[in-house]
Amino acid sequence: MEIQPILFYAFSTVLIVASLAVITVRNPVYAAFSLILAFFTCAAIWILLEAEFLALTLVLVYVGAVMVLFLFVVMMLDINISQLREGFARYLPIGLLVGVIILAQMALVLGPDTFGLDMVADPVKHAADYSNTKELGGVLYTVYVYPFEIAAAILLVAIVAAIALTLRRRPNVKSQTIDEQVRVERNERVRMVKMTADKKN
Repeated sequence: MEIQPILFYAFSTVLIVASLAVITVRNPVYAAFSLILAFFTCAAIWILLEAEFLALTLVLVYVGAVMVLFLFVVMMLDINISQLREGFARYLPIGLLVGVIILAQMALVLGPDTFGLDMVADPVKHAADYSNTKELGGVLYTVYVYPFEIAAAILLVAIVAAIALTLRRRPNVKSQTIDEQVRVERNERVRMVKMTADKKN
């Protein structure tokens, strides 16, 4: 028996457990670490499927940049764990409903006809000079060019909306005025104050 099917099922089990830990653990730092484990395991599965470019991109971009940023933000925030527990019980029914709908959609889309286990366990072997990056670019910019452009437009709108939300006027927020700081003069920086000496008895 070959080692590839065994590794695939082992990595898949770790990926499912790590994904469940992301949404079930109550500590946000533990959830972020579980997401890092899920990313690494997903990258390992992609390497088994000879998609090295996607695996390296996942590790470099998400694990190396995005998840480090997530960890910094989560560890700097003052998160009230008890308040999170109260909100979890309140939103549990709607969360279960959304989860069931997502599972039903995935079962319909990723059925045996389109994503069979025989194809995953025994991937097609390619030659040594095969470039999955070239193949991915060819499929992305020919077959899926319109969905790719639509996704790019949606991301652009989201970036513009995020910038617009940060630039709104809020009356009680203090901010720096760089122009006034640059044009400051010497007498505005330092002010000499004369005080009488305190004589000790």
